[in-house]
Amino acid sequence: MELDIESSPVGPRAVRRLDGFVAIGEYAAIGDGRTVALVAPDGTIDWLCLPDLDSPPVFAALLDADRGGRFVVAPDVKFSVTRRYLPLTNVLETTFHTDRGTVRVTDALTVPRGGLFPMRELVRVVDGVDGEVPMRWLIDPCVALGRTRPGLRVRGDVAIVDARADALSVRAWDAGAVAVKSGTLTGRFETGPGSRSMLALSAAHQEPVVIPTRRDVEDRLEHTLSVWRDWAGSRRHDGPWSDAVLRSALALKLLVYAPSGAVAAAATTSLPEQLGGTRNWDYRFCWVRDAAFIMNALLQLGCAPEATTFFWWLMHASQLTQPRLQVLYRLNGDPSAPEHVVTSFSGYRGSRPVRIGNGAVDQVQLDVYGDLMHAAWLYANAGHDFDTEIGHRLANTATLVSRIWHEPDAGIWEVRSQPEHFTQSKMMCWVALDRAIRLAERGHIPGGHIPRWRSAMDDIRRFVDDHCWSYSHNTYTRYAGSDELDASLLLGVLFEYGGRQSPRMQSTVDAIRRELTAGPFVRRYTGDDGLGGREGAFVACSLWLVEALARLGHGRDAATLLDQLVAQANDVGLYAEEIDPATGEFLGNFPQGLTHLALINAAVALTDGLN
Repeated sequence: MELDIESSPVGPRAVRRLDGFVAIGEYAAIGDGRTVALVAPDGTIDWLCLPDLDSPPVFAALLDADRGGRFVVAPDVKFSVTRRYLPLTNVLETTFHTDRGTVRVTDALTVPRGGLFPMRELVRVVDGVDGEVPMRWLIDPCVALGRTRPGLRVRGDVAIVDARADALSVRAWDAGAVAVKSGTLTGRFETGPGSRSMLALSAAHQEPVVIPTRRDVEDRLEHTLSVWRDWAGSRRHDGPWSDAVLRSALALKLLVYAPSGAVAAAATTSLPEQLGGTRNWDYRFCWVRDAAFIMNALLQLGCAPEATTFFWWLMHASQLTQPRLQVLYRLNGDPSAPEHVVTSFSGYRGSRPVRIGNGAVDQVQLDVYGDLMHAAWLYANAGHDFDTEIGHRLANTATLVSRIWHEPDAGIWEVRSQPEHFTQSKMMCWVALDRAIRLAERGHIPGGHIPRWRSAMDDIRRFVDDHCWSYSHNTYTRYAGSDELDASLLLGVLFEYGGRQSPRMQSTVDAIRRELTAGPFVRRYTGDDGLGGREGAFVACSLWLVEALARLGHGRDAATLLDQLVAQANDVGLYAEEIDPATGEFLGNFPQGLTHLALINAAVALTDGLN
């Protein structure tokens, strides 16, 4: 099934909130390369962090329906909704259908061009299609997460929201008079055929707020559409799943932090992996674990500038800790991301705690070395060179791996139980050394320690075969000495651990299909992870299975599974981290970069195999 990004795949539907919340899968995302807003189908922006994606939120009803704050633009009568992204863009169009007529709302975070412009700008355009529809809008800034109650004032036709170092200007054109009521800004107006109303929220941080003109806002909106269309139109991928790949590429581009080139894992924090549970994490950071997937996807899509910027961000971010790597870094390269709990938020549908920061930053995860070295190999293989310093750093990283591969770690899933000798971590250490040897043999990095690297690779293979293989289950296991299974072992196929057609890897894939799948969904692992509750199926694992099947020559099974997974996207082509196999409900942070990366890479691998 192909995803048609030109139109909404479902007809008009009612929008339902439960205790003030919509389902995670109901959201669409808009962004400008610095931050991301989540827009519900009822015309409410429930999440927006300013000035950057990892800053405190100005709208956070996503995590507290009462105190989080929101920005509403919607009919003041009962309605149903259809929506889509405008073709080749991340600009959202929502059409409201009422008994009184039809209204279309276009939402964008604008991309600046020359001249004076706001630091960030959110634009909402309301077009009357037919009939006469009463409309209302409301801006209710967040007062939780350490923000004081902002000051609100209206000066002529400009409203100002003032909160210490942050300020917002609000302008409304043909959208009714701006009123201050109970700590909110509100307005009402009526649309008619051909009418156009506009709202612009302009943000400033530690600088004077810009008061834009309508012409300026319209000009930036047109520029934003042009920027998205130029970028999307330059992406290359032809195949049966090209629409889904392009939408995933656009979703990934939303998560690229333009000032540095880092790619955030997701746009949100603390969306639960189990409703009402404690598996709620902050994903607004860049994980080294994702580096190889990011590099492969960017290069496959023809995103050479983004690939180059990302690689050098990764080198910059890891400089302070090299040759050791952290699990994650802030989007600006800062290695500090301490985790703390926000007690003032009630959490998405009561899912507590709400966390800011991520404690995984202090974990040891050995698999990240394989991700880094494979990313470097892909980058070099695409025709790029390293300078002498980077070459020595990468060689030193390989030598470090040859010393520490035998240590236990927290593994790719960042478990909060005791460290183990996770099989996938050992495999990725082997990958790190294999890629280092390839780089050295081509002259990209110093090769003086190749014999040591080869010896360590042999030791890793013996350890994995002797201690991480279950003869009774005919599969590699989750960690040494266990009989548990782990879907991350699929990465052994994707990264060619032990060769392209390893019989043991083939039988491990068979075991994962047999024991960890429910329909098209794949659970991450069996066994304890130090946390209470359960989780949904990890969508990236399902897509890794697609790619593994494709690489092992099972193209028909891979294509069938990919068709099923493409059909699981929401109505605008986006995915969260997980899906509940029983209900199809999205779980976890959203939109999830690793899911979209895995879709791109699986579709490309499968298409290449079919050609």
